[in-house]
Amino acid sequence: MADRNLSVISEFILLGLTDDPLLNTVLFVLFLLIYVITLVGNLWVIIIILATSQLHSPKYFFLSHLAFLDFCYSSVFLPKMLINYLIDQKTISYHGCLLQYSFVNMFLTAECFLLAAMAYDRYLAICSPLHYRGLMTPTFCIYLVAASYLLGCVNSLIHLRSLLNLTFCGPNAVDHYFCDIPLLFQLSCSDTRHSEILFLVLSGTTSVTTFLIVVGSYLGILITVLKIHSARGSYKALSTCASHLTVVTLFYGTVISTYMGTSSSFPQDTEKILSVFYTLLLPILNLLIYSVRNKEAKEAMRRMIKRKVFSQ
Repeated sequence: MADRNLSVISEFILLGLTDDPLLNTVLFVLFLLIYVITLVGNLWVIIIILATSQLHSPKYFFLSHLAFLDFCYSSVFLPKMLINYLIDQKTISYHGCLLQYSFVNMFLTAECFLLAAMAYDRYLAICSPLHYRGLMTPTFCIYLVAASYLLGCVNSLIHLRSLLNLTFCGPNAVDHYFCDIPLLFQLSCSDTRHSEILFLVLSGTTSVTTFLIVVGSYLGILITVLKIHSARGSYKALSTCASHLTVVTLFYGTVISTYMGTSSSFPQDTEKILSVFYTLLLPILNLLIYSVRNKEAKEAMRRMIKRKVFSQ
């Protein structure tokens, strides 16, 4: 407390990834390209799914919401990041910083539960194919997605209330490209022990619960696949969930490494690299894994393009 300015700060400084002007120019171009691809690609996926009756199934219903979450997630911090590179201004208001983290947390939590719902969907499709349509009804799918968004909102509001109870009186430099809660704890001149415990409990509960749902679903799938005597049948069953399993592995691997305690031994530069992966690259990887490598989605895309071309 002795070396801190006791006046309450009104803004934070986002230090970003580097101070090198040349490298910042390269990063601006790269991140602008990533943002455009993420926005256009995910919007295109949503449009294709909505416009193609053959894709009106639970699997693609969940996929459309995953694309929507990636679209929103990237839009929370990338525009601000690009503006900072463009006009060489690294400040963000106090309320803007807290809201930025709150929205990041909301979409991240919702994606955790959505990926768990998608795993459960694959489990029912493979392990209970005869009862699949009766179990995974449109109403039930809507409930699962709504619950994902609701839990994301509740988790975010709890964190926001906790952050609003903290006092920030300097320094105000956040060594990151977005307002991340562990760094905000370090900058607070309040006692953050209660907030840190709350963060660990909520993050741990969300991560462990959804991870167990995913693991349980895939264990059930594995047991079912092992009972299939036909190699072709086994391959077909596994191929239906390969994309989701890849996304889940990448998502949980980076998020858990960053937030669930193991990152405390990492230098800040390593944490930034992990954050770049799950905040910037994972939405594009989701797009590639689920769309470019998905035969049904590619076929629907070709049919839509043909209709547009021949209708002119």
